Parts: sequence; structure tokens; C-alpha cells
Amino acid sequence: MNQIAPQGFTGVTTHALTTVRVRDLELLADIGINPDEVGRRQPLVLTVELELTGTGITAIDETVDYRRVVAAAEALALVHIPLIETFGQRLAEECLGWPCVQQARVSIDKPFALTRGMAGVEVIMTRPVRFPGPNGEESRP
Repeated sequence: MNQIAPQGFTGVTTHALTTVRVRDLELLADIGINPDEVGRRQPLVLTVELELTGTGITAIDETVDYRRVVAAAEALALVHIPLIETFGQRLAEECLGWPCVQQARVSIDKPFALTRGMAGVEVIMTRPVRFPGPNGEESRP
């Protein structure tokens, strides 16, 4: 008997984590608060990482199609959004609305915001964890 394993341990339990990623997506977005930015589309560079629930992904309906991420970002780019922080939050919220997404990480760089260096933000949103209560109803920690 293995002396390290706890008593009653019968096997190995694994936990798989799958991340779907769209990296370096370049968009022209209607974004900005400064007078010279408003009404002028500006370049953004996005990376979106989606942590999925479930294991053993074998079909497209058990994951997120990369094109869906791109389409959501492109749709947001058409609407005037003053801040890249807000853009990131809205994109993360959209992604969390998809069935298998547990966490969304959206990184946005705005190449021409600074004369030197790169301005950017990262937004991380997680779906609330829900626990079954004693009578089957959901409870939150």
C-alpha cells in the first residue's frame, strides 16, 4: 500500500482546463474620449482568452468557435465606446454569456495612445460560482 495516499484513496482524479485563445486581433474601433479621437476609428490589438468548463471536448458545441470571438469584438468596434476598459468589460461580459465559458480575459493595446510606449488594459471576469443549497436551491458564498 502506498503510505503517502490518504486512507480510502482509490484512484487518480484529474482536472482538465481548456483555454480558447484569439491572439493579436487587429481592429479599427470607434473609441476614445479626446476631441481628436471622437468620430475617428483607431487601431486596437486584442487578445482574448476564454477558460472553458467541462472536460473531454470532442465537438464544436462543447467549446467556443474562434470566429465567434472575432465577430463579437468586431461588433463592439462599430459602436462608440469612450474607454478601452469599457470595451474590454463589454467583450468579456459577452463571452461569459456563452454556455461553456467560465472565465474571460481580454487584453487590449491601443498603439497610438502614447508617443512612446504602448497603452493597454486587461480585464478578467469570472462567472459566479454557484453552490447547491441543502434543498437543491442555489446559494452563493
